[in-house]
Amino acid sequence: MTVPAAKKPAARRKTAPPKPAKCQNCDGTGEITEAVKVGTRKGRATDDQQTGLCLTCWGTGETPTG
Repeated sequence: MTVPAAKKPAARRKTAPPKPAKCQNCDGTGEITEAVKVGTRKGRATDDQQTGLCLTCWGTGETPTG
């Protein structure tokens, strides 16, 4: 009488970690644009714009955790 061979457990595939979500303030670019303001008292906005680092995600473009 022969003994059946033991079955090996099915190999598990490694799953890639999920990609982090994009930052909602900068749409994943890490930079935001702001209007340039002129004048000390009234702070009149001009048509010019400047880019700056997104303070929500600190320029990573990913949604902050925690």
